[in-house]
Amino acid sequence: MSRHPSLKWAQRSDKIYLTVELPDSKDVKLKLEPEGKFIFSATKDGVPYEVDIELFDKINAEDSKVSIGLRHIVYVIKKDENKWWNRLLKQEGKPPVFLKVDWDKWVDEDEEEEKPGMDFDDMDFSKLDMGGDDYDMDDDTKEEEEEFQAKEEEEIKKEEESGATTTEEAKA
Repeated sequence: MSRHPSLKWAQRSDKIYLTVELPDSKDVKLKLEPEGKFIFSATKDGVPYEVDIELFDKINAEDSKVSIGLRHIVYVIKKDENKWWNRLLKQEGKPPVFLKVDWDKWVDEDEEEEKPGMDFDDMDFSKLDMGGDDYDMDDDTKEEEEEFQAKEEEEIKKEEESGATTTEEAKA
């Protein structure tokens, strides 16, 4: 009897992300049918793993893509129609225990058109008061330069004075 690998899924209006989490899998076989049938099989450490599920609606198998990595297999399944599905599987009821939502890839239907990540294009950071004092690095740099020059000038004067003393002693 074969086992089920963990599956994670997320969707957009035009595609489904289906991730099979099975690190170091061997003999990976994938089959995707236009009616929405997804079949996966592989072995790990000599143990067979299989998944045979019917997706909620029809898909475009030709435009779907797969990426087989060392840690997981990611399938980007193109939907036949651009619409949001109520669930991943055709069958109603509680989903199988090996199927979970991929919150890292999940986007809500009303947020799909937004840019990924935060949009800072129209934000003026100069108006943000981030706390602390009004520290200006340029002021410090100018002060440090002036102090450095003053010390340098003092050292030159000391050298000149000590040089003049030794020259006068040499004449005497």
